[in-house]
Amino acid sequence: MHAPRVDRRLDVTRERCPMSYVRAKLTLESMAAGEVLELTIAGGEHLENVPRSAEADGHRVLGVEEEIPGERYRMFIRRGADPWV
Repeated sequence: MHAPRVDRRLDVTRERCPMSYVRAKLTLESMAAGEVLELTIAGGEHLENVPRSAEADGHRVLGVEEEIPGERYRMFIRRGADPWV
């Protein structure tokens, strides 16, 4: 995967679920529609829950890159449009 242009970076590898997505969601809400967040996450349930929650909130997961196999990943999320606008 070729990494997209990134507007913000956030490392939540030390967070537990669901706080990893709560922090990502707060960051995404502070960004403009179309901007890209590079989210560094731990493996396991984060790889399942974060993309599902992001897409349920109207964002688009562009891809995931493995940094340390089974332990650390970079996820790229494009901020969706505000549903209330």
